[in-house]
Amino acid sequence: MSGAEAEDVARPRVVIVDDQALVREGIRTLLTIAKIEVVGEADDGARALEVIDETTPDVVIMDLRMPKYDGLWALAQLAERGSDVPVLVLTTFDDDTLVLDALRSGARGYLLKDVTLEQLAHAVRSLAAGGTLIAPSITDRLLRAITTGPSPVGVDAPPLQSLTERETEVLRLMAEGYANKQIAEVLFLAEGTVKNHVSTLLVKLGARDRTNAVLRALHEGILG
Repeated sequence: MSGAEAEDVARPRVVIVDDQALVREGIRTLLTIAKIEVVGEADDGARALEVIDETTPDVVIMDLRMPKYDGLWALAQLAERGSDVPVLVLTTFDDDTLVLDALRSGARGYLLKDVTLEQLAHAVRSLAAGGTLIAPSITDRLLRAITTGPSPVGVDAPPLQSLTERETEVLRLMAEGYANKQIAEVLFLAEGTVKNHVSTLLVKLGARDRTNAVLRALHEGILG
């Protein structure tokens, strides 16, 4: 089973955050075609927090560049609140540093605004199922920015531990947006076994979560 064929257990509920009304309308139309429910919209980060509280979505699709309260501000506020709502950054990608800051601030994935409907729907369903979407194949520019910049886990990160072949396979699928259930199906493993591999990966990579683990793996060249 491919990532794009991830099982739609429930119809994901989505909030769209973008300052351009036409962009929001376009995303809403695409998601409706993909049978994904849009439960709210916001035109800046402050309004986004209100809508998220009101609707409790499964996924938030968020632009980064917005007037006054932008996407990074909203991500910081969500982190401060301890919110675990998955945020998918949807960007024109003209600033590698901005996207990296968003991922380090808790965004669970990113896509470019020229994304196809299939890719967008897959990303939403992957995040709703607990996955992370930071595929190194999306852009060489981001990969270079990650590998040449500071470590995503900070200067106090523990030494990198070697990964087994199976752990590397799991990590690569994590980067491609697969949730534990889909990883289990692809690798013919029990879902509990995959969860154990993910826990071990977080320890070995000194990462606080799946996104952070993938970022460090890219930084260290494990997925390059």
